Amino acid sequence: MAATKTPHLANDDGAEKISIGVKEFQCMGARAPYDHPHIYLDMGADDQILCPYCSTLYVYDDRLSADESDPKGAVVKLEEEAAS
Repeated sequence: MAATKTPHLANDDGAEKISIGVKEFQCMGARAPYDHPHIYLDMGADDQILCPYCSTLYVYDDRLSADESDPKGAVVKLEEEAAS
């Protein structure tokens, strides 16, 4: 089985909605030390999902790649996650 990393997303700016290019990811709220439990979210057949911890609305946008978000900067880089 191939190992794949599930993207982590952070909402440091407190945006009401974040558009993303993936349907499966982990929401961490904000970056440490202000994060909430990192929760796995899967939109399934839907195009949006609400995080039950921070109430961020994530909306799938197929024009974005897996490492892009709107507003920019919500995708946490692997190096950031390892450092926290």
